[in-house]
Amino acid sequence: MNLKLTERKKYFMAGSTYGNILRITTWGESHGKALGVVVDGCPSGVALSEEDIQVFLDRRKPGQSKFTTQRKESDTVQLLSGIFEGKTTGTPISMIVPNTTQRSSDYSEIASYYRPGHADYTFDEKYGFRDYRGGGRSSGRETVGRVAAGAIAVKILNQLGIALTTYSKEIGGIAIDYNHFNMEEAVLNPFNMPDKQAAEKVELFAKEQMAKGDSVGGIIECVISGVMPGIGEPVFDKLDANLAKAVMSIGAVKGFEMGDGFMAAKATGLTNNDAFVMQGKNIIKKTNHSGGVLGGMSDGADIVFRAAIKPTPSISAIQDTVNKQGENIQVSIKGRHDPMIVPRAVVVVEAMAALTLVDLILENMTSTMDKIAWFYNR
Repeated sequence: MNLKLTERKKYFMAGSTYGNILRITTWGESHGKALGVVVDGCPSGVALSEEDIQVFLDRRKPGQSKFTTQRKESDTVQLLSGIFEGKTTGTPISMIVPNTTQRSSDYSEIASYYRPGHADYTFDEKYGFRDYRGGGRSSGRETVGRVAAGAIAVKILNQLGIALTTYSKEIGGIAIDYNHFNMEEAVLNPFNMPDKQAAEKVELFAKEQMAKGDSVGGIIECVISGVMPGIGEPVFDKLDANLAKAVMSIGAVKGFEMGDGFMAAKATGLTNNDAFVMQGKNIIKKTNHSGGVLGGMSDGADIVFRAAIKPTPSISAIQDTVNKQGENIQVSIKGRHDPMIVPRAVVVVEAMAALTLVDLILENMTSTMDKIAWFYNR
């Protein structure tokens, strides 16, 4: 097919595939018939069921509290391929999640103008038109496929003794107190915060903003323990660089930092460096300012990173914008929207971290000739 550049953009949408060895391709729109993902490169022999995937999708599904969108979706996953007798076969794994409660009429008004904070304008400029029903591919609902794929990656990591702990560190400027840290508490409040007192303060603040027709943002923190040293590549596929790309590809994320992050800019070399010491026969670090990554590779310490999540841009408060006729107008966004994105985004951040880590672990298997010879028993 020989298409001019101006014609090609009408037919192709790049950028829906992530990963080198473990590759995922997500598809679907917020108000289409369904969303889904194809996972390629998954090793055979991983025990996997729809229930394993559903646990993760249930963590992000809408309508779980008054602080999330009231759109009711069961987000029930169907495994279509790549599984036989309860285990992965090594062939592509395809999963689908039907949309069941679309209310596209809620969005008919926004077809004529550009919502502040959304991708309406940029989609029009790039593709010449857009799916205005809930934002199409730029909707947060696009992350359904990421989470389904991430559930597989987490199973692989758990089998290797690697665990991910992800939670809301801060919402609306209200941060958790690590002296009160309790992950059991995170599942008991609607904010995924491992600090009961902080969650109570967030609830009051969120109600105030909701009464004004406004929304709030926050920070998600992820700690990955049990990662062996040497995972990641030293130049373009650095572990921290790939994590940053994976997490920043989530629509609501506006910032990323590893370890001390931007605080490192205020430190000195002496205070920022992590001293090495011997613990028995193992080399460990006294501190972990680096967030578990040195030179783009894991150093054996916990991998620690944070993601900054913006406030939900769809708010009922009056905002200034422009319509397609080039007129200045004021709008109040209608529809079923999250007053805050942070709680439901926790599992999305975890999923992207897991996918990134598994991909680099598989890549690391060919880093030395000894590993290749051992694998093939030569």
